[in-house]
Amino acid sequence: MLVSYPGNGGDVYGVTPLVTGDAVVLDLRPAGFATRAAALAIDVIVQIVALIALNLLVVWIGRGLDPAVTAAVSLAGTILVLIGYPTAFESLSRGRSLGKMALGLRVVGTDGSPERFRQALGRALASVVEIWMTSGLIALVTSMINRDGRRVGDFVAGTMVVEERDGGRREEAVPMPAHLAGWAAGAELSRLSPETAASARQYVLRYGELAEHTRYEMGIRLADAVAGQISPPPPPGTAPPHFLAAVLAERRRRQEAAAQQRTWPGHPHTGPQHGHPPAAPQQQWYGPQPPQWDQGGQPRP
Repeated sequence: MLVSYPGNGGDVYGVTPLVTGDAVVLDLRPAGFATRAAALAIDVIVQIVALIALNLLVVWIGRGLDPAVTAAVSLAGTILVLIGYPTAFESLSRGRSLGKMALGLRVVGTDGSPERFRQALGRALASVVEIWMTSGLIALVTSMINRDGRRVGDFVAGTMVVEERDGGRREEAVPMPAHLAGWAAGAELSRLSPETAASARQYVLRYGELAEHTRYEMGIRLADAVAGQISPPPPPGTAPPHFLAAVLAERRRRQEAAAQQRTWPGHPHTGPQHGHPPAAPQQQWYGPQPPQWDQGGQPRP
């Protein structure tokens, strides 16, 4: 059963974008110029090797064939390598090429959303001019003068390259609202996707930094998305920030308990005869208190 928080517009699945009221994406750091250049170099080397191998194959197969046929096959192969490879790879891997995978980068929309096929195609088409036809000069200049390191293809497609790695930063725990601990302990959370959980976590941890209207609108959208992936629904009248915090805290507790049981199968608190390990002490909510919400989905004064 899906709990609907009014104001979402019914968009349950588009939760990857995490944008403030000023269109600032939370926790997405634009990739540095050097890192992007290194990732691009890896992709260019891969493509050059593929072009050389393709041309050798065409020459070998094209013996005795009409030169026009050989030229057409070679042209089609070149287009496939220069445009088809980055478009298909980034579309299927949700914004990553081989070079970006190696250096922990990803292409996302400027609103933080996953890269779409048309965006990957736009970047690939633009790269033919700004990278291949000008030896990367246009891409170099635009990336250096733009604050977020965006090249022409990024402006055409409405994308940017961001860092996925957090440099080993320790994950900050989300506290459990005490009044929802009992409900969360019995909730079914196995269908909650990592992407949805990550978006909800950023919202909860950045709650105090958001403008009031952003807290409200984003809270509705994320709470509706999370509610569509868990059961049972939260108690009536639960504010979205508290609901999200309870889900995330319980999810983390279960993950830690499972990891402990795998590491110490004979531990007295983790063996099957003793059930689950005791829950961590409940923590109080921090930051500005969320408003009380009425049945119409509006914050109460």
